Amino acid sequence: MKRWILLVGLSLLAFWPLQALAQLDAAGVKNLLLSIDERQKNAGDYKALVVIHTKEKGKDDMAIEAVIYRRDVAKRFMILFLKPKSERGKGYLRIDKNLWLYDPAVGRWDRRTERERIAGTDSRRADFDESRLSKNYTAEYVAQEKLGRFTVHRLRLTALADADVPYPVLELWVDVETSNILKSQEFASSGRLMRTVYTPKWSQVHSESKGGPVWYPSEIRIFDEVEKENSTVILMKSIDLRRLDDSIFTKAWVEGKSR
Repeated sequence: MKRWILLVGLSLLAFWPLQALAQLDAAGVKNLLLSIDERQKNAGDYKALVVIHTKEKGKDDMAIEAVIYRRDVAKRFMILFLKPKSERGKGYLRIDKNLWLYDPAVGRWDRRTERERIAGTDSRRADFDESRLSKNYTAEYVAQEKLGRFTVHRLRLTALADADVPYPVLELWVDVETSNILKSQEFASSGRLMRTVYTPKWSQVHSESKGGPVWYPSEIRIFDEVEKENSTVILMKSIDLRRLDDSIFTKAWVEGKSR
């Protein structure tokens, strides 16, 4: 029922009219991935306040507040948790291809993988980062389909051998009119479906450094396909594209915030 309601909601979204595309050939698929990446890319820094609502079987629902810091050009990324008290001061820091988690309760950094469940939710680090689909995957066209009232391109993506991604296979449903990803599914190497993700709301903010808009999913709904009763909703509350201090992307800065 939740997913049916979500699809109905997708049909009510306002979108910007572009010329509808026919089914895509290989070059068209490649250009579409490049376009998706470029729309979300910022030439400067990025800061976002997010609220993560999580439902997990046998546990009370929880709301987590965090700040996302990004420097896309240098592939720097950090999450600092603010609320609730049990999560406050924890931080994820990604430098190059290394993802680290700091827990102030033990005062230690532990290395993590891209499949890490952020704060125990169904979210992953990539849900908060810039899109790098064209760099991490090869893609093939599946079909032009309907998703609710939307006409979409359905694509199947396979990770490159050296790509550092949560799951090796993705399927995307991309709105023909806007090039926004409306739905994605992630598969393990065994072929098992792990997550289904809906992004029904997209927003944009003007970037001075880019000289144009940066697009971001303002609402992300994640459904766990292994533990069927678990789900996560991510809400992007505010975006700030002003330059960040270099010290933010360091272990020392995160540790200082927990004191």
